[in-house]
Amino acid sequence: MPISLNAKRGIFFAFILFILVGVSLSLGLFRYLVRPYKAGGPDQIFVVREGATLREVAADLEKSGIISSRNLLLLWTKVTGHAVSVKAGEYRLSSRMAPLEVLDILSRGKVIPHHVTIPEGFTLTQIAEVLEKNGVAERAKFLAVATDPDVAKTYGLPGCTLEGYLYPDTYRFSPGQQAASIVETMVKRFFHVMASFEERINASGMTLHQIITLASLIEKETGKAEERDVIASVFLNRLKKGMRLESDPTVIYGIAGFDGNLTKDDLARPSPYNTYVIQGLPPAPIASPGKEAIRAVLFPAQTDYLYFVSKNDGSHHFSKTLTEHNRAVNAYQRKGAGKSGEIS
Repeated sequence: MPISLNAKRGIFFAFILFILVGVSLSLGLFRYLVRPYKAGGPDQIFVVREGATLREVAADLEKSGIISSRNLLLLWTKVTGHAVSVKAGEYRLSSRMAPLEVLDILSRGKVIPHHVTIPEGFTLTQIAEVLEKNGVAERAKFLAVATDPDVAKTYGLPGCTLEGYLYPDTYRFSPGQQAASIVETMVKRFFHVMASFEERINASGMTLHQIITLASLIEKETGKAEERDVIASVFLNRLKKGMRLESDPTVIYGIAGFDGNLTKDDLARPSPYNTYVIQGLPPAPIASPGKEAIRAVLFPAQTDYLYFVSKNDGSHHFSKTLTEHNRAVNAYQRKGAGKSGEIS
């Protein structure tokens, strides 16, 4: 049956109306996307939680007053495919930003970086606490990765943990960053630093693990830069003579829940890390050594020292003989300042 002229006109006008509505909606959506919600809105810290869906993020943006309509934003993301690219983290956003700008920031992961300093000589536990305190990673999640033997194997490192191999430095981390990503950044930094010592490491006669283990002892024994290579010489001299290292920090590391009071019983108690009992180095590093402590192991001072004792001012007295050392102990340690740093 042929279509009447009136019917044709009706279809034509319906089509034109459909086009006009479509254009109007498109223009409205475009206007929404490129115009800020509130021109004078303040900056806000906006957090995208790990695992949050785009729908949840859009709802939070609307609730925070950064955008006016979650539905229009979701409509646009469905069209453009941004739905799977919004990244977790902490962002600085404002209603002065157009929704397209907000979406671009979230999809690119332009998070607010947190500068986190990991001091030399920190243990895995201490590093985890710093990261948690700075809002970067949960302590437990970080330690789960850093103490996973399979993770250590992934980086070609011996031992069951990454103790000693998370390089102490200042990093830019993002809140909510995956623990595995943080670990990778720190381990890569370690290998970058060690690359400058490659020739010396090969000529040292020691494995990388032995070097880092010894460097960690030096890092814990002194805070004086000028003493590191001398302390390295003491430990290396003792190792050559088959003497026990007798380093207090190793004993402390092996005591779970150490209360700050090192006793004679502690020094006599068998432990893989008690160098008053075991021969040679402990089985693994006891902290993360810095570059200068590592350098001290590779470039030790040339001395005949076999002993050192704390002078209770941050420095140490070094001795070649046990008789001389005992006199130093009487002079410095019998005065009631403890026995930190004593080797005998």
